[in-house]
Amino acid sequence: MRLFPRTARRRLVAATAACTLALGALAVPLALADDGKDLKDRQKDAQHQVKAAEQDLDESSSRLRRAHQAVERARTALHSARSDLKVAKAKLAAAQVRDDQMQQRLEEAEARLQTAQQDLADGTAALAAQRLTLTDTITDIYEGDDPALLGFSSLMKSRSTADLTRQQAFNDVVVNRQSNAYADLHAAEVLLQVREHQVQTARDDVEAQRAEAAEHLVTMQGLREDSRAALEKVEALVVSRIAAGEAATKARQRDLRDLREAKKREQHVRQLILAAARRSRGGYNGPTNGLFIRPVPGAITSPFGYREHPIYHYWGLHDGTDFGVSCGENMRAIAGGTVIAKFWSNVYGNRLYLSLGNINGKNITAVYNHATGYRVGVGDHVSQGETVGYVGSTGWSTGCHLHFTILVNGTAVDPMKWLP
Repeated sequence: MRLFPRTARRRLVAATAACTLALGALAVPLALADDGKDLKDRQKDAQHQVKAAEQDLDESSSRLRRAHQAVERARTALHSARSDLKVAKAKLAAAQVRDDQMQQRLEEAEARLQTAQQDLADGTAALAAQRLTLTDTITDIYEGDDPALLGFSSLMKSRSTADLTRQQAFNDVVVNRQSNAYADLHAAEVLLQVREHQVQTARDDVEAQRAEAAEHLVTMQGLREDSRAALEKVEALVVSRIAAGEAATKARQRDLRDLREAKKREQHVRQLILAAARRSRGGYNGPTNGLFIRPVPGAITSPFGYREHPIYHYWGLHDGTDFGVSCGENMRAIAGGTVIAKFWSNVYGNRLYLSLGNINGKNITAVYNHATGYRVGVGDHVSQGETVGYVGSTGWSTGCHLHFTILVNGTAVDPMKWLP
């Protein structure tokens, strides 16, 4: 179990980040390593840190882990939803710019159509007037006689060459006047056809612009709906995240309350240990190598030592060594001793203290945690290798393992300095 000293408030890099840095450091050439360790030692250290990080969540209750996971999910979902909202707003803004441009083009096309229609109306009126003028002109010409006959008649009546020349010039003027009148009418009709074509082109352009605008309107409506839906999702996730945060806060408060209770119980047992140490006489003096055996055969999954809690972010002590073994595995007495305490803890689950007496002038106690149950009780004497209980996953635990602690005069030390 990890201790969280009140005075230790500084926050350090999370265990996972530390693992990443440790693994990344393996790429540094050996000659550049500051601590002088060789590559193999650095790799081993990194692997231990990874295993420790994987086990760190044992140091919190299942309710807090669930609440923490809910907060992380809400945070991730909210980040994603905010990104989606940003994209939706950007698309809507771009579509709005295009909509404004399309509206301007439509207005310009409608203005061109209006101008073309006015030109066509003016041209139609002018053509009607010109046709009337032509009718009057031709009528005036033919009220006298056919210009061709007039020319022939003047030829017959001419008395001199000069008379004939003057009469021919007059006839040419009359004929040219008629031809010019027809030419002007034809030009007006051609111009009117051009204007009719311009009107049709302008009308087609307006229809195309209106159709494109109508299609874009549907797109705009879809983008507005997407933006609205994205905003509603963000709002809902904000509420969800707040609720998840409140649940995590409550779970954390319960965990801290359980932790305080566990520490009070620990302090009480520590006083019993210290009192027993003062009363005891004699004990073992000599080498400790080979004096103890391991409590279980499993591999170490989380070592003793200080590190940051992954949820609380306190810098604290993981006060024992975790052995990864299956539930139901026999837990053995590492040496002969007497059971001095056995109780349930919301933090440690089923817990047992086995006093091993004085060794080289120090009182030694072995502590077994998270068991499914114990087969010995307070006051029982056990021999080295005797089964005291069975591995479990009770209390703050994410899976079957033994959290094993060695107390020297009531203070937790690294168990692996005492175990083979």
